[in-house]
Amino acid sequence: MKTHLYSVVIILFSLTFYSCSDSNTRVNVSGKGSENFSNLDLKTDNSGLSTAFATIKTIHGDIVFRFYAKKAPVTSKRILQLIQTGFYNGLTFHRVIPNFIVQTGDPTGTGTGGSGVKIPLESNDIQHIKGTIAIARSLDANSGDSQFYISLTTSPHLDGKYTVFGQVIEGLEILPKISKGDKILSIDLDLNTKN
Repeated sequence: MKTHLYSVVIILFSLTFYSCSDSNTRVNVSGKGSENFSNLDLKTDNSGLSTAFATIKTIHGDIVFRFYAKKAPVTSKRILQLIQTGFYNGLTFHRVIPNFIVQTGDPTGTGTGGSGVKIPLESNDIQHIKGTIAIARSLDANSGDSQFYISLTTSPHLDGKYTVFGQVIEGLEILPKISKGDKILSIDLDLNTKN
């Protein structure tokens, strides 16, 4: 009964949100609000990327990415939840391998921590190219959590083995400037409701 009532409330909220918004409205969620946008169905364009985008703010500049919401729906929603709560704000890039990846998402900064919620592998056909964002994991395919990496180059040996859930669309020139220990100042989410 509670689950049914919760579903009705979410549906009403979604209908209210969409019906009251102008078609060109942009909603910014800075990870500090109490609204839950993770249950929204992210709209995608012809390339399969969401119209919603996230901005990773660093001391070197901003990195903007979009989600592969249809190819990695569970992962995309979980990352949205983490962004919404401000989970990533202040975390470091704990793993940086030049010409390969930069990795973040571990609150301990050791590479062994996470949010405590495992995300199952959502293997897809998206290739690892410069700016690809994927969930880091251990040898267990279903051990992904909050840690993610951004590819600095094409890495076909990773294709299909990790959940690719995003692609950098702005700020590729920022990626090689990131050093181990650099912090994420914040990650902001923009839900672009433009059709």
